[in-house]
Amino acid sequence: MPAVGRVWPVGVRPRVLRGWEPPETRYGRGHRGVDLAAAPGTPVRAVAAGRVSYAGRVAGRGVVSVELSGTGAPPLRTTYEPVLPSVEEGTEVAPGEVIGTVAATGSHCTAPCLHWGLLRADLYLNPLDLLPPHLLGGPSRLLPVLGVPLPE
Repeated sequence: MPAVGRVWPVGVRPRVLRGWEPPETRYGRGHRGVDLAAAPGTPVRAVAAGRVSYAGRVAGRGVVSVELSGTGAPPLRTTYEPVLPSVEEGTEVAPGEVIGTVAATGSHCTAPCLHWGLLRADLYLNPLDLLPPHLLGGPSRLLPVLGVPLPE
């Protein structure tokens, strides 16, 4: 999976309230995305460049879906809910562009959150895989400093 994400969908490094739990079967139990701590009214950003493929309501919740540019055929698609969309279907978005705000109602979380999903066609994937290690808080790499001797 290409790490095409450039920003988190909410905040700088939001707390993951519930991680991705792939179902064992197509219709099996699981969690088809990640829940990120986010208060109602928090701006929701596109994690990567793409085109809004849907902005509206599904099962009473506001949803925005973005097809990600340059991710193959069929393209990867991110989903965000519950969201009050500020974009329309067909809109081209840049990484970090605000696509809506976290809605006050419609969440399945026990605390305020944004549910962030990722699909290729009808296959659910872990959206955290879109983000490069530096956004996930991965280990820093120290490079040698020229002219400074190494400790013995």
